[in-house]
Amino acid sequence: MNEPRAYLPLRPLPVAVRWAVLFVVSLLMAGVLQWVKLPAALLLGPLAAAALVQMGGGAVRVPRLLIVAAQAIIGCLVAQSITPAIISGFVHYWPIILATVALSVGASVLIGWTMSRLRIIPGTTAVWGMLPGAATVMMVMAEAHGADFRLVAFMQYLRVVLVAAAASVVALWFAHGGGGRFSAGLFPPVDLTNLGATAAIALVGAGLAARMPAGVLLGPLVLGAVFNVLGWVKIELPPLVLIATYALIGWNTGLRFTRDVLATAARALPQSIGATAILMGFCGLLAWLLVEFLHVDPLTAYLATSPGGVDAAAIIAASTKVDTSFVMALQTVRVILLLFVGPSVARWVAGTLDRTSASPGPDGAPDLGNLD
Repeated sequence: MNEPRAYLPLRPLPVAVRWAVLFVVSLLMAGVLQWVKLPAALLLGPLAAAALVQMGGGAVRVPRLLIVAAQAIIGCLVAQSITPAIISGFVHYWPIILATVALSVGASVLIGWTMSRLRIIPGTTAVWGMLPGAATVMMVMAEAHGADFRLVAFMQYLRVVLVAAAASVVALWFAHGGGGRFSAGLFPPVDLTNLGATAAIALVGAGLAARMPAGVLLGPLVLGAVFNVLGWVKIELPPLVLIATYALIGWNTGLRFTRDVLATAARALPQSIGATAILMGFCGLLAWLLVEFLHVDPLTAYLATSPGGVDAAAIIAASTKVDTSFVMALQTVRVILLLFVGPSVARWVAGTLDRTSASPGPDGAPDLGNLD
């Protein structure tokens, strides 16, 4: 089938020049977002720049090793926030945390099942696409279980972008007097011993857990959290390292939005946005309940329940003055829950869809659904 040839001004450029364009556009967009004091600007700027460059034909590939390193550093960033206080907080509030996580995951499954049942998106693709957190893991699992990988990728990263943008705006509204991760400047004093220990945690943790889903992030997270809680290591993450990490994660996400993926998902775009908005609204309701009944800070509650990724939540939380330990407790528990129950839930939903599709129609013939 012949498709109209799109104008791609960046395609003729050498790869090195494409990288230069991506770098400059990222600086400009991040600078603008920083100027308007939007939290997580250093994540959202590169992400938007990567999407624009990709649409202009300037596709580049972020080296896998750099993505692995960025995920390991984010694991250390999360571990840095896990202190004895967060452990005692989880022990004290574990029924509330588990209930909140279960409700948010259940809502995402219900929304995805409804989209599949109404044949907005075929099969179990919508369920995989709506599961919150660990977007890359959900994409890999979806492909292994026969779902449409392209639509899952689109839905996952569309949700990540929408949730990150909304959470950043909410953070701007509720920000408590500025400050944040880089309030001490870009070149604060660095403890080389702790920096070396942090690098070792990232390397060893990622290596030990590399074979498990999201292990590159979760390995350093668990190992770093143990050392941090026990007081054996103070995790050291210089601002420039975090800035580079945010840029890599933003680029890796933005570069997923290829023209092919957008073309494939165009018909489902309004429904996908609507489904994401419903899920965000439900999670916002959960946040309101936390504020009303537990007197949690509004921004803390919103970031804790937001249905994006744990890395984006960590970045935004680090950019504002919130109870990061509470945010990370909820986000981390949800990721762990999804890793263990996500495939089983998707298989169960697939079974219900199969039974529905196989049931006789009004004329006695099986309802075969949309076979497109």
